[in-house]
This record gives sequence, C-alpha cells and structure tokens, in this order.
Amino acid sequence: MQAHSSTKHVTPSSNRLAGLSMLGAALFLAGCASQGQGGTAAAVPEIRPGILAGYLPADARPDSLALVPPPPAPGSAAQALDDEIARGNQPLRDTARYRQATLDANLKFPQAAGIFSCALDAPISQEQTPRLYLLLRRTLADAGLSTYGVKDKYARARPFMVNQQPSCTPAEEAMLSKDGSYPSGHNAIGWAWALILAEIAPQQSNAILARGLAYGQSRLVCNVHWQSDATQGRIMGAATVARLQADPTFRADLAAAKAEVAQVRAKGLKPTGDCRAESEALAVK
Repeated sequence: MQAHSSTKHVTPSSNRLAGLSMLGAALFLAGCASQGQGGTAAAVPEIRPGILAGYLPADARPDSLALVPPPPAPGSAAQALDDEIARGNQPLRDTARYRQATLDANLKFPQAAGIFSCALDAPISQEQTPRLYLLLRRTLADAGLSTYGVKDKYARARPFMVNQQPSCTPAEEAMLSKDGSYPSGHNAIGWAWALILAEIAPQQSNAILARGLAYGQSRLVCNVHWQSDATQGRIMGAATVARLQADPTFRADLAAAKAEVAQVRAKGLKPTGDCRAESEALAVK
C-alpha cells in the first residue's frame, strides 16, 4: 500500500475509550477526574493504576484546534515529506536505536521516570525524588490530553497502517489504529517534560532538550507517528508548559522538585539506567 492517504483508516468511535490506545485511554480517564490539590500523590486522584489527574482542568488546557493546523493532505508536498522520512527510518529496525525507541514507547510509571535520568545526570524515582516524580506523573495527563481536539477531529492514520511495515510495539497496534496519529501525544508529553526539566536543571538544559527531541523521534523510529505528528505534538507540549506556569500548585511542585534535584546532586547520586548504552543507541542514525 502506498503511503499517500493519512486519514482514511481511522473512524472516531462513539465509545471513545474502546478505541483509544493505552496512552489515550489513560489520559482520557485522567481528564475526567477532579483536580487534586496539594503536593503529594496521596492528594491527587489516581484514575487507574499509575495514572494521576493533571494540574489543569479541561477548560484551562491549551486548545489544539486553535494552535495546530490540519494534518498534511493526501498527495501534498508535506505528506510526501512525511512518507520520505518514514521510509528513511525503516533501516533502523533491528538496531540499538530501534530497541531504544521501544523502551521510549513505555509511558507507564515507574519505568517512564527514567527517560530523562541520564540527561538530568540525577536519579528520578518515587523514593529519591518524590516531588519530581509526582510532577512528571501529573504533567503527563496535562500534555497528553492537550492533543485530543485535533486527534479526534482528523483521526489521522498512523504510518504502520499506511506503509504496512511493522511497529516496535505490535501488541499495541490494534489500539493505536483507533487513536488518531496527529498530533503525537508522546511528543507533547516528552517535550513538556524536557522543558520542565530544563527549568529545574538549567545547567543540564542542552542534554535534556536533546533527549526530549530524541524521545519524540523515537515515535518515528517505531513507525507509529509521522514527522508532522511529532512537530505539532511538541507545539502542544510547549503550550501546555506555558499554561502550567500560571498554576500555583504546579509552581509549588516545580520549586520542590528543583530543590530535590539539587539535594541528590549534592549527594553525588547517579542516574538510573545504563547511560552509556542509551547514548550509543541515540547516536545511531
């Protein structure tokens, strides 16, 4: 099948939860929750295991319909570029970069907490940095939910549906095929996290932002998102962080997380995970 139609395979369902990916379903449920107050996980509603409500109520989240253009039209130059980039990522299958992309696909905590640990040059865990851990869990919902206005309107088909090539998460393909590709929720979340962490540790900002970009590009390596999905997902991540700056609970948690990172750095605690392997994998082109 030729990769020239990006919208024809996905139909929004009246029973939306049944059709969303693991990420999408979790975020939708989180958005239905009342917003918790205070700075501890115990004070924040957990809608399903591992998923906390975000900081922003629905009417305060950035509106992707106001910020993101329609996806590239079939046959357009923009779609041709998306097709070309998707083809260029196919040779990465069975490489260390593909294996890293598979790891990056996992947004479940506690595994997801380690995504930026090497870039931050500090551990990120519920035990060692509980306020930072909470911050990441809550902003996952804020950034991810910000994409759904456009996702639901255009219901763009994902690359693996169009080019008939495998993804790095075959067990999720049935769910992903019912969850619009554009814009990328993983990119919105990853870029929001990168911006937040760069504010927490400005001395590590180059490494953190580079990891945020690489994390988002992992979705292309996995063959589950187009380049334009990733680009516009980062727009929504940035918009979410801008809006969060006005939320007093977020600002308090951000300050607490910054103090935590300074403390673990002063103790000389090391990042979690294999930073050398991650660096080598991300260097594969």
